[in-house]
Amino acid sequence: MDSTTAAPAATATPQDQRRPATLRRRRIFRYPVVRQLVRFTGVGVICTAASLALYALLRPWIGPQPANAVALVLTSLLNTALNRRLTFKISGQQRRIRDHLNGVVVILVALVITGGSLGVLHWINPGATVADELLTTTLSGFLATAVRFTMLRHWIFRRARHR
Repeated sequence: MDSTTAAPAATATPQDQRRPATLRRRRIFRYPVVRQLVRFTGVGVICTAASLALYALLRPWIGPQPANAVALVLTSLLNTALNRRLTFKISGQQRRIRDHLNGVVVILVALVITGGSLGVLHWINPGATVADELLTTTLSGFLATAVRFTMLRHWIFRRARHR
């Protein structure tokens, strides 16, 4: 027997040896909020990248506030659909339209946070560059994301909070 197969058995407790390996690794994931945060983060990374790309693409033609609004609204609709399906494991048609209408409120809250941050940036630094604006919307997006998760979990998708 080589040393690589003996090491895990030597460090495992008798209680761990009775559990399947998948359960030993999932200790932190037994909490629904942790699983939801991991899935929410994955969805958020995808939607944030798409939002920043849309903003950078639209900003030269329509300006910072409209570009922020268009990028945020488009990616928030995608975000609500993906979080409904992936984060909170809701797949049926039941209440889908209501979930998306409630998601519009979440979009408006995020728009106030990110749009407000752009307004403050341009008030402080009227000559802000696109890079400054992207940094500002990204940082304020973190706050908007925390608000979004809280609103989704405790208001819109509360029926699936424990999945």
